[in-house]
Amino acid sequence: MKILLVYPKYPETFWSFKHALKFIFKKATYPPLGLLSVASMIPKEWEKKLVDMNVMTLNDKDLKWADFVFISAISIQKESVKEIIARCPKMGVKIVAGGPLFTSSYDEFEEVDHLVLNEAEITLPPFLEDLKNGCAKHIYTSNQWADIKKTPIPLWEPVNMKRYASMNIQYSRGCPFNCEFCDITLLYGHIPRTKDKGQVLAELESLYSKDWRGEVFFVDDNFIGNKNKLKKEVLPAIAKWMEQRRRPFSFITQASINLSDDEELMQLMVQAGFNTVFVGIETPNEESLYECSKFQNKNRDLIACVKKIQKFGLQVQGGFIVGFDNDPLSIFETQIKFIQKSGIVTAMVGLLNALRGTRLHQRLEKENRLLKDISGDNTDCSINFIPKMRYKTLIDGYKKILKTIYSPDYYYERVRGFLKNYKPLQKGKRFRFSHLVAFFISILFLGIIEKERFHYWRLFFETMFTRPRLFPLAITLTIYGFHFRKVFEKYY
Repeated sequence: MKILLVYPKYPETFWSFKHALKFIFKKATYPPLGLLSVASMIPKEWEKKLVDMNVMTLNDKDLKWADFVFISAISIQKESVKEIIARCPKMGVKIVAGGPLFTSSYDEFEEVDHLVLNEAEITLPPFLEDLKNGCAKHIYTSNQWADIKKTPIPLWEPVNMKRYASMNIQYSRGCPFNCEFCDITLLYGHIPRTKDKGQVLAELESLYSKDWRGEVFFVDDNFIGNKNKLKKEVLPAIAKWMEQRRRPFSFITQASINLSDDEELMQLMVQAGFNTVFVGIETPNEESLYECSKFQNKNRDLIACVKKIQKFGLQVQGGFIVGFDNDPLSIFETQIKFIQKSGIVTAMVGLLNALRGTRLHQRLEKENRLLKDISGDNTDCSINFIPKMRYKTLIDGYKKILKTIYSPDYYYERVRGFLKNYKPLQKGKRFRFSHLVAFFISILFLGIIEKERFHYWRLFFETMFTRPRLFPLAITLTIYGFHFRKVFEKYY
């Protein structure tokens, strides 16, 4: 059997980091971990090829070669998915589809031959068995949660690692919280399921053995869902492994704001090699937090929490949302002020949308406020429901936030504020030739060509003479800012 694993293309968004990746000559941020995990579950004797359309072109000869095309995707990749599905029948190849997009919206893809939904550890084996026996069904689904202690190591062989800025692994699935707009608990449950420390170390070793050296993203939606296991077993084991291997990786992950309540946990994360966490801040408006059941963010000084995490040596990247029913007209200025004061340099601001299956989607459906399906794109100003705020006011306010926080004046001020508060305990990243190349390209583009050159050179010399240890990070953040501005300028 010949299996072609196809990962659809992402549109250009703030999340794509397209313009930043050009500085280090990379095509994409991460490889498709879900497909690579599926690949490791497919019989070894079957031939497998990977086409990640974010780093290479899907050619007709690839489709002609395959007996089956396996597709996995999330909502933002829907347009690319439709193009792939349209091409496959013409090449005489059957389609097998799974992942979050198909699990939540399988009824939209009648052309797909086989839908393997929910978690592959449960639904893929019976499909593969039926496929061997020539009796594969159209849909495979389950209401059970997988035991991820049995999840195999991803198959890295099909990946050209040189095309990516980072590798990725998964430690846990599920989240103990229940935010109204989020579909994580719908897809993976409320109780965090975790891998054993031996599995985590084996996955790190698999990357190390492939000569990967650099950033590794723990893709968990909430890495700290099970704090006790992290503190007692997993983080100490990772820290020991990292020391034995002379710290080949740096780690980034996602966590809830209550990370700031646990100093021991933050210390252990930094000791293990973590330097960045993405935190869902969403909004500083208490009424909106209550509305969306983001109770872990309520009744706390969010800015103080962010700064505490930074002082422990973890850069905070933040997610923000506007469009809640309880958002006042002042929310746009409030978000701008909060982002500036917090020192969250990588601030991702999006419009609220209702994902299928979420409690928000169910509520809005009862209120007859749903308009269309979600696009998943955080740059197209789309919203799939009737907001309480006047639509034009909401969109204009959203654009004002982006235009302000990504402008050189605000962005560079935020970088300087962050660097003053940031207290890294670990040494900086290992030097690589690509870093030197990116540095000189940044001088050319940001220091000479682009209109932000005054801000660039001010930060350049301030950091070099006052905090030289953070100089590489400062340059990296200037490159991120360049990407955000390019995306904003293109779409707005």
